Amino acid sequence: MAEDERKATPDDLDKRLESVRQAYRKGVGGRSSKPATSAGGEKLGVGMRVAVELVAGVVAGAFLGLMADRWLGTKPWLLIVGFVLGCGAAFLNVYRVAQAEERRGKSPPSAE
Repeated sequence: MAEDERKATPDDLDKRLESVRQAYRKGVGGRSSKPATSAGGEKLGVGMRVAVELVAGVVAGAFLGLMADRWLGTKPWLLIVGFVLGCGAAFLNVYRVAQAEERRGKSPPSAE
């Protein structure tokens, strides 16, 4: 280490940290001043919702069909009917989620 290099003092570090904080608040460098909640997190949430809707619809339909089969003694017909109805309900729910996301994507961003 060269002797002519200046060692950083705590005061110098405080000044540099404050200037970085001010730049962050102003949004220097093309960044917004609000923390990045990231659209990726929102998209992940929508993807998880779609997955849950698919699984829940199929499982609920199959379960209700199975229970109705046991109660009425019609194995496996009501299980098949419940499975098909559950799949239809699941895809309808996924379609509704997709339509809501499309509408949300087209709407102008709210002023925050």
